Amino acid sequence: MKLVLYDYYRSSASYRVRIALNLKGLDYQRVPVNLLENEQKDEAYRAMNPQGFVPMLEADGTRITQSLAIIGWVDRQFPDPPLLPPDSLDRAHVVALAMTIAADIHPLNNLRVLKRLSGLGLDQAARDDWYRHWIREGFDALEALAAPRAGRHLFGDGVTIADVCLVPQMFNARRFEVDLAPYPALVAADSEAAGLDAFAAAHPDRVAPEAANG
Repeated sequence: MKLVLYDYYRSSASYRVRIALNLKGLDYQRVPVNLLENEQKDEAYRAMNPQGFVPMLEADGTRITQSLAIIGWVDRQFPDPPLLPPDSLDRAHVVALAMTIAADIHPLNNLRVLKRLSGLGLDQAARDDWYRHWIREGFDALEALAAPRAGRHLFGDGVTIADVCLVPQMFNARRFEVDLAPYPALVAADSEAAGLDAFAAAHPDRVAPEAANG
């Protein structure tokens, strides 16, 4: 199966998908879409993805949008290793952890929101304060939810979709100098994941623009 991933190297949602594809051991072609240059708004790209977002995955020509939809399809299509636990209650818990990041933290801090804040007259310091506020609020809840059932990873001792969502958000938190001391479970899970090749290979520093076609 030919897989083509349209992404931006520093997009959190794209970062998640790269991790998931790597965890499954899948080969895929990257097609960079530069968000800073508004390439996602180009007519040709929006003809393929009307939202004009990244990531988008083409699987033998069929296009899938939205990072969690992509990861869900990948997990069902290539079930080994699984990214969700088999027990239904455990699964609900893991999805809740992932959604705390993907639905509650990330959308408030993505690039289009920051650009809108600029358009409303907020300066860089105010935008950074906005960014850090929503990470801290989300991480406060995530730490409390995850810690009782965390192990080497955010849920137990196996990688799940919760870790796939966590690691990019931790990268963003460090970029914006959020104090991570109050979040020991998150820091421990992130550190454990950082030692895995699938996560390391997806890191923005490894797929920066100059390496995008590598």
